[in-house]
Amino acid sequence: MNHELFWVLGLLFSAVALFVINRPRMDVVALLVIVALPLLGILSVQEALAGFSDPNVVLIAALFVIGEGLVRTGIAYRIGEWMAERAGNSETRLIVLLMVSVAGLGSVMSSTGVVAIFIPVVLSIAARMKVSPSRLMMPLAFAGLISGMLSLVATPPNVVVHSELVRHGETGFSFFSFTPFGLVILVLGVGYMLLTRNWLGSATRKDGSTETRRTLLDLIIDYKLAGRERRLRVRPHSPLIGHSLSELKLRTEHGANVVGIERQHKFSTRVISPDSSTLVHEGDVLLLDLFSPKDDLRSLCQTMRLEPLHFKAAYFIDQSREVGMAEVALPPGSQLIGKNLLELTFRSRWGLNVVGLRRDQAAIDEQLVEEKLKLGDTLLVIGTWKAIRQLQTQPRDFLVLSLPAEVDNVAPALNQAPYALISLAVMVGLMISGLVPNVIAALIGCLLMGASRCIDMESAYRAIHWQSLILIVGMLPFALALQKTGGIALAVDGLVGVLGGAGPYVILATLFAITALIGLFISNTATAVLMAPVAITTAQQLGASPYPFAMIVALAASAAFMTPVSSPVNTLVLGPGQYRFADFVKVGVPFTILVMIVSVLMVPWIFAL
Repeated sequence: MNHELFWVLGLLFSAVALFVINRPRMDVVALLVIVALPLLGILSVQEALAGFSDPNVVLIAALFVIGEGLVRTGIAYRIGEWMAERAGNSETRLIVLLMVSVAGLGSVMSSTGVVAIFIPVVLSIAARMKVSPSRLMMPLAFAGLISGMLSLVATPPNVVVHSELVRHGETGFSFFSFTPFGLVILVLGVGYMLLTRNWLGSATRKDGSTETRRTLLDLIIDYKLAGRERRLRVRPHSPLIGHSLSELKLRTEHGANVVGIERQHKFSTRVISPDSSTLVHEGDVLLLDLFSPKDDLRSLCQTMRLEPLHFKAAYFIDQSREVGMAEVALPPGSQLIGKNLLELTFRSRWGLNVVGLRRDQAAIDEQLVEEKLKLGDTLLVIGTWKAIRQLQTQPRDFLVLSLPAEVDNVAPALNQAPYALISLAVMVGLMISGLVPNVIAALIGCLLMGASRCIDMESAYRAIHWQSLILIVGMLPFALALQKTGGIALAVDGLVGVLGGAGPYVILATLFAITALIGLFISNTATAVLMAPVAITTAQQLGASPYPFAMIVALAASAAFMTPVSSPVNTLVLGPGQYRFADFVKVGVPFTILVMIVSVLMVPWIFAL
């Protein structure tokens, strides 16, 4: 082994170890790799930075934007509503519709985003049907993973493997090259989940609940908000007038949280959702969530010249057309974990107020501003329905578990949905026809989404998962470094030397198993970057077609069914499904083996060896 290969392998193992412990973040590790390879003299600066100019990186970024357009126009939510109507009271029909819908939608947008969208829908349906959520969340996650096997653009590993084929002088995969495998595995997955659902929970909810959907009043009771609401009018000469909420420090000094402001606008009164920069005007009616005793309230009114007003309903329910509430969970990796609301400047950043916190199934009945948030906490937020909907587009930090029944009366207009579908159809059509490169087709789709006001520039930039892109850019040089230093040739020689006489089917099975096992510890995208050149070079050394070997790596990279941490999709459903680590092992390992058998048998049949 030459010294350069020694350094590359040492750097690779160090990166993998850092990925496993998640310290520092994966994108930081990727940047460290980009810096280290030129400093060690293994790659030139141009070679180390080549990933930033890779068309497939731009393609993946554009697909994030397309997915965001589908969310903002409500197409994903409409599919969920349609699914609930069609399923009726049949759990079997629900599982079939759920997995088919999620897999189909995930074939053209982020599977993590699709699963995050469907979690509250599935929880609501489970409550209505009195079915344990644990019987539905695992099928939801598996369908999200299988969606990556349905099209070229369904998941980044597919694009990575396609790019590696092109780099080796091949034509690469077409848009539908993955579809035959994905469809068979989807059918297999639906049948498997129908047979194994009894492993995941009882057929009925243990609590025997008959509530189909919670209301605002239910949330008020669950989070002990009753009696904390106040409506106070700002009288003339109040010292509050002309000052921003951040200057007034009502929450920290008086225990008073301004969750809304009723303000006169010409001929009508509107409720605005305040942030830290909102100025208080004379005549404003402050909607307060107040922790302080009544004596403190009297003192506050006298000091600040505020006039108490009566209520029409409990805790601002009468304002439900403008002000809403939602339960929000913190998924693994959320930037909120370990911080308090003051550190996060929650209201300023997301336009919502946290008025309740449940931990270990119990509401915390005290001031929340300095409470450190923990994994598994459920927050109750209040604000405009628009701001609440916006949280649903940020699954990396938030998981909106349930929306109250009142949201049906204030559902946003979905007028741009047809234009989003047209934009998507144009993109897919261009990719299928091959008239333009895939990246150009995706960019055209993004421009059409923007031109038809399905998405604005701010939302488009926010939709891109930059951490994933930097990870891909940072891992791509590893493939070139391993090739230049002889690492890939060494791995291929070892693989062929041990298994060369066993035949191509055994080698394909071994490649699948190695890829799936590596994917337990690092991201499936990074796994594809490392394994694709090994698979293609192995095929070349055997004198076989590279396509079966490349495809087996792509399929294995999506087969992250075995543990709750092998994919963000699995991690998302861990809490709502009330699963243990062993549940994923029990259900996921046999299914992964089934997928491997199907893939190894189908791949040589579709792509001749």
